Amino acid sequence: MRIQVPEKANQVISVLTEAGFEAYVVGGCVRDAILGRTASDWDITTNARPEQVKALFPRTVDTGLQHGTVTVLQGKEGFEVTTYRIDGEYLDGRHPEQVTFTPSLLEDLKRRDFTINAMAYNDKEGLVDAFDGLGDLERGQIRCVGNPGERFTEDALRILRAVRFSAQLGFGIEEKTWAALSEFAPRLSKVSAERIQTELVKLLVSPHPEVFRTVWETGISAVILPEFDRCMETEQNNPHHCWSVGEHTLHALPFVEAQKTLRLAVLLHDIGKPLTRTTDAEGIDHFYGHAEKGAELAGRIMRRLKFDNDTRKRVVKLVQTHDDLQTGTTQRSVRRAVHRIGAEVFPDYLKVRRADIMAQNPEVREEKLGKLAEVEAVYQRILEEQNCLSLKDLAVTGKDLIEVGIEPGPELGRILNELLELVIEHPEYNTKEYLLERIIPPVSS
Repeated sequence: MRIQVPEKANQVISVLTEAGFEAYVVGGCVRDAILGRTASDWDITTNARPEQVKALFPRTVDTGLQHGTVTVLQGKEGFEVTTYRIDGEYLDGRHPEQVTFTPSLLEDLKRRDFTINAMAYNDKEGLVDAFDGLGDLERGQIRCVGNPGERFTEDALRILRAVRFSAQLGFGIEEKTWAALSEFAPRLSKVSAERIQTELVKLLVSPHPEVFRTVWETGISAVILPEFDRCMETEQNNPHHCWSVGEHTLHALPFVEAQKTLRLAVLLHDIGKPLTRTTDAEGIDHFYGHAEKGAELAGRIMRRLKFDNDTRKRVVKLVQTHDDLQTGTTQRSVRRAVHRIGAEVFPDYLKVRRADIMAQNPEVREEKLGKLAEVEAVYQRILEEQNCLSLKDLAVTGKDLIEVGIEPGPELGRILNELLELVIEHPEYNTKEYLLERIIPPVSS
């Protein structure tokens, strides 16, 4: 088998091999090249020690000398070159206490997580595949190198990585590896929120976000997102739904584009339902106030998982507004909805709303989709006509108001918002002359 390795990566390998060392591209780049995917990074493994690597190349960065890693700079590109190593004990379930350099490529490959990530390649030796990673690629399965329990004990994040790779590649998880996921899932409590967040987002923006079901089935969610477990346990005896809250969420995820904020919003959009469920005299379930409760809960979850403030605020806003059903199909009602929901978030609201509807009872789905399509068409006309939808579109600014005598402060903000509401009702009023005429008489009296 021949893999097309980038020229600059091959140059690094050539320098190392001409100096008498072994060198291979290794890991995810080999996997992706075999699958015909674009590799993001071309990592290189070698029996050269870090100080020997540094001596061979004029431009290097000490990326992680204690773990044997040096970044070799080739033009504007960097290639991580890591010495063959054996990892010591993982007492914290995250990092080896020490690493031991080894002259053996096989020993280095043994420490890696999954067989599909434990292959090495160079043009001279070809593919080095000691654990049948190629076979697992052909079978479409995720399988640990060696004993799954040992791999997950070494680094508990591998538990979530297994599911993430399953979602990204559309692969199943090998039986023994699956069993170990369930057995060792509690060890994820030792992993930092930041690392869990990174894997969770990669899973959600993958081609198969519905594989999040595996997170629940293996008990991973009980550790990292217990609120979702309660969604899976909450039935929805309601004409609008045909699944539990959690099943509805899993079905909705693929219907929104693979973008972080949108997938997170869909994952969390009904997270407040278990806390707001009531059942009426006819046995029909209702979830009054679930969007507000869900927004509050989503904010707590995202803080716990250390999401940045911008992402958290946008997701919380989408959860809070996803069930807004007040929008009519006239231009005036859609403008009001944009003002109410927020001009910045409204396009995403429409996307989340569509995904929500797509996972509802088929008997009501078409009617709801029809209305949503009308709203989307009206919204497009509003954009084309450049109607004012937010303060930044208003024909007057705070500076204009100050110039006609309004003092800076709360009163100025109140007037701007009143003018915005006016032009949302009457777009034709959005001229500087008209709006200033509206406020000058009270100021001059």
